[in-house]
Amino acid sequence: MTKIRKSQKNKQNKLRDEIEKSKGTLKYEIAEELGLLEKVRKLGWGGLSAEETGRIGGLVAKRKREMRMRGK
Repeated sequence: MTKIRKSQKNKQNKLRDEIEKSKGTLKYEIAEELGLLEKVRKLGWGGLSAEETGRIGGLVAKRKREMRMRGK
């Protein structure tokens, strides 16, 4: 296996932290884009259907991947 330099490791950790911080914000942004934010506010995340939750989760994962790719 390839050794990862300390500076590379720090860069990866910083990027991971940024992604995790934005994860919660992303959920709300995506819910708003999909027209589900009001439902989330009224019923909470548990009030969403499996399809709605999956759609939000899929878009969060997609954006996280995009953020990782931009960080490289």
